[in-house]
Amino acid sequence: MLFRDVLQLSYLALVRQKMRTVLTVIALSIGISAVIIIVSAGRGLESLVLGELDMYNANTLNIEVRVPSKGGSGSATSMAQGVNITSLKNSDMEEIVKHPNISIAYNYVTNQQMIKYREESKSSIVFGYGANAALIDNIKMSEGRFYDVEEENSLAQVIVLGFKLKDELFGTDDAIGKNVFVKGKSFKVVGVQAKRGASFGIDFDKIVYIPTKTLQKKFLGTDYAMGINAQVIDMSQLESTKEDVEIILREKHDITDPDKDDFKVTTMDEIRGTLETVVGGITLLLIALVCISLLVGGVGITNIMYVTVTERTFEIGLRKSLGAKRKDVLWQFLTEAMMLTFAGGIVGVIFGIMVSYVIYLGANSFGLKWVFEVPLYSIILSIGFSTSVGLFFGIYPAKKAASLDPIVAIRKE
Repeated sequence: MLFRDVLQLSYLALVRQKMRTVLTVIALSIGISAVIIIVSAGRGLESLVLGELDMYNANTLNIEVRVPSKGGSGSATSMAQGVNITSLKNSDMEEIVKHPNISIAYNYVTNQQMIKYREESKSSIVFGYGANAALIDNIKMSEGRFYDVEEENSLAQVIVLGFKLKDELFGTDDAIGKNVFVKGKSFKVVGVQAKRGASFGIDFDKIVYIPTKTLQKKFLGTDYAMGINAQVIDMSQLESTKEDVEIILREKHDITDPDKDDFKVTTMDEIRGTLETVVGGITLLLIALVCISLLVGGVGITNIMYVTVTERTFEIGLRKSLGAKRKDVLWQFLTEAMMLTFAGGIVGVIFGIMVSYVIYLGANSFGLKWVFEVPLYSIILSIGFSTSVGLFFGIYPAKKAASLDPIVAIRKE
């Protein structure tokens, strides 16, 4: 038999059982579309997460407090666990900035406080950031300015408001030069941050900045910091600078065993790589789960083709008695199974792309930096995998059909 004849016979056989064919294609297409949606969503999530890092310069070293006994957890985690960490001080930053390949640095602490203006009162995250944060983190201003080093060193009570927080407190009134109250202390508004959006679960449009030392001395009564950000001059020496900073901090903290470091130094590239690994791992896990459902669908293909062989026993016997060879029957039933799964793959890819685009539109409507991307490999993988499922799970019923004795098959009818 010519391949064209096999395709024609397979097509006619599937058309005769329209409802069964349609339901099978729909069942398979759901699993295939899930693969497309997951891969596309994975790309969107990756762009969203990595886009959060774009606000930070690549030539930045981040030093965070670390709990040695717990294998190393960042400052945010430690605070959430109620751990009082006192490993980084202002003097550490002053020592780090002496390194010849570090231009500027700042240390930071955070706190939650009520920000009050007249009758309006809003709860906000207070970022105690050094004056150099505006340069290192590319903090843009819509009004006024960021405070300077002199104001930080003099413990000045100055404040920079987030874009939305300014509107919530002042409405359309000018905020620059006005005073707001933080825990009963008066702070002069010197600037309003430009609209920035959310990043890593924090809405930067609703936070405030005050000088690090002001927050430390007048609210916390300490000179400890949650972390330090330092800007590197020569990117080619980034790794060696990171190692030098680790040595500096070990000497200051009297640490001889690196495993007992009470700090952690990371680069933006390392953070980016970690996030890419996490997102990629989640995506692969979800794809693996979907593939399991596709394998279950393959068992369904075996069952459907097995029933089909039973129903068409007389047809098979008649064809073989008229000269059809064993391989002709084998290929006909294999082709039917593969046509079913291939059709399911095509429908699944189309549906998956449509749903992925809807997700993209929905994410962007909420202001998320989501991208719409369906990698070519995901389409090839989906269609190839679905067709392979048809081939693999169609072998047994196809062999059963091909091995039928023509006389016995005709007698059964």
